[in-house]
Amino acid sequence: MNQLLCKDKSKLSHALLTCEQMAECDRMTVIAGISDISLMENAGHKVAQAIIERWAPCSVVVLCGPGNNGGDGFVIARVLADANWSVRVASLVSRDQLKGSAAHHSTLWKGVVEPLTPEALNGAELIVDAIFGAGLARPLQGASLETLLMAKSKCIPIVAVDVPSGLMGDTGVNVGAVAAELTVTCFRKKPGHLLQPGKSLCGELLVADIGTPISVLFGDITNKVTVNSFENHPDLWIDVFPLIEQEGNKYTRGHALVWGGWPTTGAARMSARAAARVGAGLTTVAVDVSQGEAALMVYATTLISIMVTPIAKLQDLDIMLTDKRITGLLIGPGAGVGEETRTQVLAMLKSGKPTVLDAGALSSFKKDPQMLFSAIDGVCVLTPHQGEFSRVFPNIDLSSDKLSRARNAAKISGAIVVLKGNDTVIAAPDGRTIINTNAPATLATAGTGDVLAGIILGLLTQGMEPFLATAAAVWLHSEAAANFGTGLLAEDLPDQLPAVLQQL
Repeated sequence: MNQLLCKDKSKLSHALLTCEQMAECDRMTVIAGISDISLMENAGHKVAQAIIERWAPCSVVVLCGPGNNGGDGFVIARVLADANWSVRVASLVSRDQLKGSAAHHSTLWKGVVEPLTPEALNGAELIVDAIFGAGLARPLQGASLETLLMAKSKCIPIVAVDVPSGLMGDTGVNVGAVAAELTVTCFRKKPGHLLQPGKSLCGELLVADIGTPISVLFGDITNKVTVNSFENHPDLWIDVFPLIEQEGNKYTRGHALVWGGWPTTGAARMSARAAARVGAGLTTVAVDVSQGEAALMVYATTLISIMVTPIAKLQDLDIMLTDKRITGLLIGPGAGVGEETRTQVLAMLKSGKPTVLDAGALSSFKKDPQMLFSAIDGVCVLTPHQGEFSRVFPNIDLSSDKLSRARNAAKISGAIVVLKGNDTVIAAPDGRTIINTNAPATLATAGTGDVLAGIILGLLTQGMEPFLATAAAVWLHSEAAANFGTGLLAEDLPDQLPAVLQQL
């Protein structure tokens, strides 16, 4: 994917840029012949247009800061006033303290500029937050914080320019931001727009085209921007998504193997059905019968198109793993935590086949995570929620941002890491990341992670490129939940996959 996404415009439309990268894009845009003044004018017009499209004319107070965001604010105020809106401007600094393009645009505003204080909100029906942009590196404080908190207490809707002031653009961390109803950013989204709590604070998110050429992202102009983070979307992976070939057969579509837990059997059964629904030609559940055949009976009587194989001792699993027709493995859902699961995981990893590790397969290495990492020598996907993550990666600071945590975990483990949540991050060992954004709140129910693990397994089994397969699985999982709607149970998800696949 490093090279795959470099010059593909459909994929680059989903690129996420850090604050530093966005500044570099602005610099290259100026080199390409579009001035700072024009970029600011274009940005201000786009925000004003978005406001006009969403609100009826009302009393607006534009809050301006000392930098480029403040300059955008002066343009917004002028455009709205020209459209006969009632507009006032409150600035954190005096006009003569503004510099560059911001100073230029402030001179075009012919109205009064009030001090930025809570009192400036008197009579406001809509607020434009153009105080600070995404690059703020310190907590919001003083008049800015007091004024925005006053807006919140009065329930005045806020339109944020770039990000809500007090939201860190690279991480989504909140250092004083108040939620906006609409956020308008330029050219590309930033990670902070998609990572919680930033995702919730931004409200409706609009990306405005202000004339920045797409070529700044793939080197037609001398640049230093290396894009390695993206928002999850089918454009990223649809061209490598496995297709059903007319001349193929069940073996050419791959054979998925799921370790069946006991006494908790539902998790592995849902995983197996998900792998089959997403296209695996065969799916088998391997069931431990060393303590009796009760587990085998449960699996055999409840799974129809899924095969069930008894495993009496570890050697049976080793022999099964030598079958070259088996092309993907999953262990963890319902497997329990302990030495037995740890031994089975190591056997699967030793086979060299693509392996998905979830739930108990991760927590079983709590006392010795390095044992797990040392055994990973091929395609491996780890799918922890935050609790499992803290067990397997105890040395990663949980107070760091989610993107950094996932990226560090992938590098340490040598595996693709899926750090789950409403803002799931998929990270590869080489530093690439994809942030998922289509997950509905209904996924917060028991067993949905087991289904996700099965979908990942099903795509890996069919030979799809592992990092993109994992991203595709996360997107399909979320889309299936969205299609079902309220009242979702995890067991509903596999049967939603055919409709989602048909839409693709």
